[in-house]
Amino acid sequence: MPFTTRILLLGSGELGREFTISAKRLGAYVIACDSYADAPAMQVADACEIFSMLDAAALAAAIEKHAPDLVVPEVEAIRTEVLADFEGRGVNIVPSARATIMTMNRDRIREVAAVDLSLRTSRYRYAESLEEVRAGADHTGFPCVIKPVMSSSGKGQSTVRAAGELEAAWTYAVANMRGDRARVIVEEFIAFDYEITLLTIRARDGVHFCPAIGHRQERGDYQESWQPTPMSPAALAAAQDMARKVVENLGGYGLFGVEFFVKGDDVIFSELSPRPHDTGMVTLISQNLSEFDLHARAIMGPADPDGGATRPGGVSGDPGRPR
Repeated sequence: MPFTTRILLLGSGELGREFTISAKRLGAYVIACDSYADAPAMQVADACEIFSMLDAAALAAAIEKHAPDLVVPEVEAIRTEVLADFEGRGVNIVPSARATIMTMNRDRIREVAAVDLSLRTSRYRYAESLEEVRAGADHTGFPCVIKPVMSSSGKGQSTVRAAGELEAAWTYAVANMRGDRARVIVEEFIAFDYEITLLTIRARDGVHFCPAIGHRQERGDYQESWQPTPMSPAALAAAQDMARKVVENLGGYGLFGVEFFVKGDDVIFSELSPRPHDTGMVTLISQNLSEFDLHARAIMGPADPDGGATRPGGVSGDPGRPR
């Protein structure tokens, strides 16, 4: 990539802001896009555009106007068909249009993991109505977890312990979804010991892993994370093996946030984001290179695999405010 790599950043929240800082340190010219003015990344970017990522015409116009070297999605709610069209014309979508499409919704990435790669996941069903939610709960049993197929930071997620709670959980999931598709996943409740995010970097010199990040949610909302988190060598090896398989399947370069449930030595795949992860904000203080630095290096050139944690660290509350 040339020194003046032009990056069109789709999504300009706190995660996008930190990525912009990392990319500009490497000499990038960043155009930050979001649906509102003065979004956090816009305050540190070189230029900005204000439009909805779900507006296909506006998204296409921004790509055509700026002719970026890299289009970097930082939000889930995007007209991914537009990205696929431009990738077909030679525009570099990070990590790839397919990866963005597959991970925009939990249903697609779950199918990649469970069906295409035969990774261990919880039992699940998709639902687009209350009746289908009830059928899904019959399949998974109680307790079960209901969450939108498109959301972030646990928004819209509920644990349901009896049939009488299903309607409220369906309503809550739909009210807190992202995008314009009223679809949820009804998922078997896993009595896990803990859950982790394994930051996985796919770069030109191979696949690298950061030390596992532990994190905690309450009522479906992200509360805090820490790195490293203690886990057995067998569990870590299993998580790394699954993460490697899924990012290799998705292709492209960049950092992926791969989430797992862990019970003893057993590891269950949960979700994946093809971009820096909110639980990974802790890496701003726990690693030599933050997740944002690693993402920028992976997409702009050779990655430095020495991004491991050098000291314990934690971040709580709003993931945009590390401490």
